Amino acid sequence: MIALRQVTFARAGRPLVVDASVQLHTGWKVGVVGANGCGKSSLFALLSGELHAESGDVELPASWHIARVAQETPALPDSALDFVLDGDVELRRVERELAEAEAKGDGEAIGHLHARYGEIGGYSAKARVAEVLHGLGFTDADFQRPVADFSGGWRVRLNLARALSCRADLLLLDEPTNHLDLDAVFWLESWLKNTPATLLLISHDRDFLDAVVGQIIAIDLQRLSLTSGGYSDYERARAARLATQQASYEAQQREIAHLTRFVERFKAKATKARQAQSRVKMLERMEIVAAAHVDSPFHFSFREPSALPDPLLSIENASAGYAERKIIDRVSMVLRPGCRIGLLGRNGAGKSTLIKLLAGAVAQQGGERKEAKALNIGYFAQHQLEQLRPDESPLQHMARLEPLTPEQELRDYLGGFDFRGDMATRAIEPFSGGEKTRLALALLIRTKPNLLLLDEPTNHLDLEMREALTFAMQDYEGGMVFVSHDRHLLRTCADELLLVADGKVSEFDGDLDDYAAWLAAQRNAEKSPEPDVAAEKAERINQRAEAKANRQAVLAQRRPLVKEIEQLERKLAKWNEEKAALDAQFADPDFYATVDRVRSEEMHKQAGLLGEQIDEAEMRWLEVHEALEALPAVD
Repeated sequence: MIALRQVTFARAGRPLVVDASVQLHTGWKVGVVGANGCGKSSLFALLSGELHAESGDVELPASWHIARVAQETPALPDSALDFVLDGDVELRRVERELAEAEAKGDGEAIGHLHARYGEIGGYSAKARVAEVLHGLGFTDADFQRPVADFSGGWRVRLNLARALSCRADLLLLDEPTNHLDLDAVFWLESWLKNTPATLLLISHDRDFLDAVVGQIIAIDLQRLSLTSGGYSDYERARAARLATQQASYEAQQREIAHLTRFVERFKAKATKARQAQSRVKMLERMEIVAAAHVDSPFHFSFREPSALPDPLLSIENASAGYAERKIIDRVSMVLRPGCRIGLLGRNGAGKSTLIKLLAGAVAQQGGERKEAKALNIGYFAQHQLEQLRPDESPLQHMARLEPLTPEQELRDYLGGFDFRGDMATRAIEPFSGGEKTRLALALLIRTKPNLLLLDEPTNHLDLEMREALTFAMQDYEGGMVFVSHDRHLLRTCADELLLVADGKVSEFDGDLDDYAAWLAAQRNAEKSPEPDVAAEKAERINQRAEAKANRQAVLAQRRPLVKEIEQLERKLAKWNEEKAALDAQFADPDFYATVDRVRSEEMHKQAGLLGEQIDEAEMRWLEVHEALEALPAVD
């Protein structure tokens, strides 16, 4: 159990949480929510011993192994598989000690170490790590690639795989779905639901939280509160509290009216019953959710495009890829004002490539492309964060975009993205990933695009900003194509789902629940019904290793027994020889004539003592033999 008793903790002298008391039971899965900078990551640092409380007590079992995802990964020459395995400290220690024992020929130590290796799952460790790596989107070919070969986003996945694979008692995950696609999010969701570890999870993905956690810790106004249920349950409770205040109630009514208008528009466009039911249910839930966001610091909308030509963009029989490898082939699409298309597909299927093709960021191979004269594309991808100027402030970025616009108007606009006061004039170099993402979105929205192409726009964004972006996208009048692992965004903003698979782009007839089922079917189909030769070979190797370990363990038990039997037999041979010599003298009639009475008594006493020793040794020999025969036979 984890217990915080009247705990206060701070960063740089600024109190984050004051006088907090909470108990978390073993095996609980707890979501940690709160505004950026409220102390969520500091709570993790407190539990892992990296941060000390200003006052109060923090208690958790001393024997627990705690796992966190490292923030950075150096460019290591180690293979991806070895890097992840290195996260299991005890496993690697036992492997080193086993190698040393085998080099010394220490059979007893070898037996004990093999037994421990089996207890901690050493023989199946590589298979477990391979399962995690596959789930996070790595291929078999990636396992032996050096860590240094992977990009930053894939190194984040390696760090996550390392944390998941190390058999932790307490797992602290901070935004684990960043840099994952929807396929990997579904897998991670299932993995976390089934892990026996106690879990604390920071996430800005409401669907992910609802699926995984059973409790919510909320940090708000330097207070820490624990509620039962998922994020939606917490949000409803918070909405109820806010709705008791008149100002909050009025703001909530405005948001509900906004959602009602969206529902009417959505119903008019929906053509598939299952999709309509799924989205209407989500919108019904959003009527409750909205009140929890009335105090959001983010208030913005997309500016009305200067023109909305129809169609905006059309491509026919278009292909795209890299070098001579085609990723998507013979794609035909017509994008019109008001289209809202969400892209689905497995990792590496070509979703980002399709977005780049539409944006003109990769060369089109064959086919036709027709752009409207007034086409104005707003393209967002994670690499665009690198194009921001670190030595400039948000206000300077805006002024460079619109040099003739009054400063106050630009400040008011930036305030809608929570860049207020000094934040608007501060250089962005130390900004967090979420703050840089907000700025990139602010710059894109200001250009009044009539076609939005968004590749994972919610990465690093907190729940409040995601909700504000959702509302803005719902009101957007232009065309929109986007990729996101945020199911809430997909459900509420996409009128049409396209599936990118096997190099093709096709309409997906279903909703996100159907897509999850499709992914499961794809994974099952990849598992050959025929015996897997590699798996059988690995199983045989594991069986031989386990047999060797068992044999070494039995030998370690037999060795001292055999040694004792050998010692007893040597003693018995010596003692029987001595006693037989004495008995022969006693049987000689001349013995008593030649030996005096005192010497005769001493020799008879010696013969009696030898007889007792022989009897005891023979009894012990029988006991040891019985113990030896009770052990398993060794080939």
